[in-house]
Amino acid sequence: MESVDTFEELNLNPDLLRGIFGYGYEQPSQIQQKAILPIIKGKDTIAQAQSGTGKTGAFTIGILERIDPKIRQTQALILSPTRELSKQIQRVVQALGEHQKVIVHCSTGGTNIGAEKRALKQLP
Repeated sequence: MESVDTFEELNLNPDLLRGIFGYGYEQPSQIQQKAILPIIKGKDTIAQAQSGTGKTGAFTIGILERIDPKIRQTQALILSPTRELSKQIQRVVQALGEHQKVIVHCSTGGTNIGAEKRALKQLP
């Protein structure tokens, strides 16, 4: 499995790289060193690591590198098992994708379905 030591080695979109460093990441964690590149390459990727090791950053960076922010339609869907994790993922995607100007919407159960429908019609 390929591995990288720095985010620069990934040849990421400069706006994404700005978001990564702006978020406070300096060097990729062990899981990020191994998981980001296969995701960027479009490979099915299964990665397992302890809590707090950067898994969310790993798949978020991979996804943000693959999307084209100029295309205003849904390009990625991230599913998570809890509302709290969904909100956390939304915050990470927004922060890392800040300079790419990505639009992120978090849709969870237990909310007003009419408001969700309106938001999804307005947002790609």
